[in-house]
Amino acid sequence: WNAMITASVLYGYDKEAFLLLRQMQLEGVMPNNVTFLNILNICSGVGALAEGRLVHACILERGFESDIRVGNAIVSMYGKCGSVQDSRRMFDKMSKRDVVSWNAM
Repeated sequence: WNAMITASVLYGYDKEAFLLLRQMQLEGVMPNNVTFLNILNICSGVGALAEGRLVHACILERGFESDIRVGNAIVSMYGKCGSVQDSRRMFDKMSKRDVVSWNAM
């Protein structure tokens, strides 16, 4: 699933990547941090704030928000989608930050 989603993202098939994520979940396969990184990348690239918020909620449900790479991607997504307040709120919640975190903010 992640290989298909990654390929879709790389080749600009954003809608298909979202559809693959949905199909994956319908078949009972749970997304992991790599899945979320790819989907957040799409949201960032097209300014899909509403979708990004839904993905963030799914990340919270699955417990991946503490993964520093996922946290950085969330901060970046909110910033690129124009929601600086949400970006800052996520940044402030991060227990660990690295140079990527600071650059995303």
